[in-house]
Amino acid sequence: METLDYEIHINAPIQKVWDLLWNPETYPIWTQFFAPDSQMKSDWKVGGKTYFTNQKGEGMVSTIESLDEPNEVVFKHLGIVKDGVEDTYTKDVKDWSGAEEKYFLRAVDENMTQLRASLHTSNENEDLMNKGFKEGFAMLKKLAEKE
Repeated sequence: METLDYEIHINAPIQKVWDLLWNPETYPIWTQFFAPDSQMKSDWKVGGKTYFTNQKGEGMVSTIESLDEPNEVVFKHLGIVKDGVEDTYTKDVKDWSGAEEKYFLRAVDENMTQLRASLHTSNENEDLMNKGFKEGFAMLKKLAEKE
């Protein structure tokens, strides 16, 4: 596993950036660079369930390790969802289960937010993650700075 880090400064208040990250309407816009029609469903509870899926409902099942809105959220990936079934036990899943994806937001001032993401990923997913976060964060910045 590798640790990848991404950072961007956005000319918008911290709560606005947080809301754009996780709002069901804007989440698919900035995450389209990972996969078209990306969705996230969460109970927003530490230890609860969060699903990162495509339009067919297939993708990852995760949990929230820590949450401090609007400053931080840490997701711990547990497994996959395929054909409506959660898999957290097979060898392929166990090889990366427990990987974390962390988001940190810091108010630089009233109208400037620093957004950082740090995640664990396999070497074969590095290019996808680099493209997704660089283009996704650029899209998020565009959405947040639009009046």
